[in-house]
Amino acid sequence: MKKIINDPKRVVDESVAGFAAAHADLVRVEYDPIFVVRADAPVAGKVGLVSGGGSGHEPLHAGYVGYGMLDAAVPGAVFTSPTPDPILAATKAVDGGAGVLHIVKNYTGDVLNFETAADLAAAEGIEVRAVVTNDDVAVKDSLYTAGRRGVAGTVLVEKIAGAAAQRGDSLDEVAAVAERVNANARSMGLALTPCIVPHAGEPSFTLAEDEIEIGIGIHGEPGRERIKLEPADRLVDRLLDPILDDLPFGSGDRVLLFVNGMGGTPQLELYLAYRRAAEALGERGIEIARSLVGNYITALEMQGMSITLLKLDDEMIQLWDAPVQTAALRWGR
Repeated sequence: MKKIINDPKRVVDESVAGFAAAHADLVRVEYDPIFVVRADAPVAGKVGLVSGGGSGHEPLHAGYVGYGMLDAAVPGAVFTSPTPDPILAATKAVDGGAGVLHIVKNYTGDVLNFETAADLAAAEGIEVRAVVTNDDVAVKDSLYTAGRRGVAGTVLVEKIAGAAAQRGDSLDEVAAVAERVNANARSMGLALTPCIVPHAGEPSFTLAEDEIEIGIGIHGEPGRERIKLEPADRLVDRLLDPILDDLPFGSGDRVLLFVNGMGGTPQLELYLAYRRAAEALGERGIEIARSLVGNYITALEMQGMSITLLKLDDEMIQLWDAPVQTAALRWGR
C-alpha cells in the first residue's frame, strides 16, 4: 500500500484538520465529537441541513458545507458510518430555530445512526426531518443496504435542497424539495480498479487486468456483473440504458447530466464519457439543461465513473442555479 498518510488510524482526523485550515473562511471544525460546520452557523431562522457518512468519498460531504448547501457534515471513519453522538452535536450546532433536515445515504449504519440522533435531538426540542437518498439503479439490496444505495444523486439533493433552505423555505418545504430531487434522480457506476482502505491495507476487491465491474457501489460493493473492458462509448451505454429505463426518462424531458469520477479517473476520460452520454440523450430527444463533470463523490483512489440523470423542473433549475459557496461547488456569489 502506497498512500500519503501518517498513522492509518488518524487519517480522518488529520485530513479534516487540513480541510479546516484550507477553508477557514467557510467552515469550522469541532473535534470532540468531530464534525464540520458552516463558519456562520447557526443561521437564525434558516432550516439547517446536516449530512454525513463514512469518509473516503471526498469532497462528499464536508466539501459541500457552506452558503447555499449544507450547514454541517459528519465524517465517520473511512467507509464507516459516524455514530449518533457527532450527528446529534452537528444537529444542535446548526439549529437556527427553523428545524433541521438530515440528508442520509441509504446504508444501514447511516440510516440507523441518523435516526437515533434525530430522536435524541427531538428530545431536546429540535424538530428534525430526514430524507434518505437511494438513486442507484444497479442493485436492489447489497452488502450495506436494504433497498437501493444512495450514491451520486446525493450531491444534487444537497445542492438543490440547500438552495431551498437558503432562500428561507420551511422545514416541510425543504424536505419536499429534497424528496422530489431524490425521486427524479437515477445513477449507476462502474469500476476499473479497486480501492485500498488505509486501515485495511489491501484492495477491497480484485479485478483482472482486462476486467471491470458494472454497477459497483461507492464502497466497492459488488454490482451487476463483471465483464471484459470495452470501448468507452459502450461502457457509457451500459450505464445509461438502465438509468433511462428505470424512471423512465423520455423525449422532451429536461435533465441534469452528472458524470462523476470515482477518485482515480482523469477529467480527460470523464469528458470523453460525457460526450457519448450527451450524444445518446440527444438521440432520444432528451434535453441536457444542466451538467456537472468531475470527481464529486468518490471511493478513495478507485478508477471508474458513475452517471447520474436528474429529471428537472423549473424550480429545480432555479435552485440549482442559485448561489453556492463551498469548498467543492461555488458559483453566483
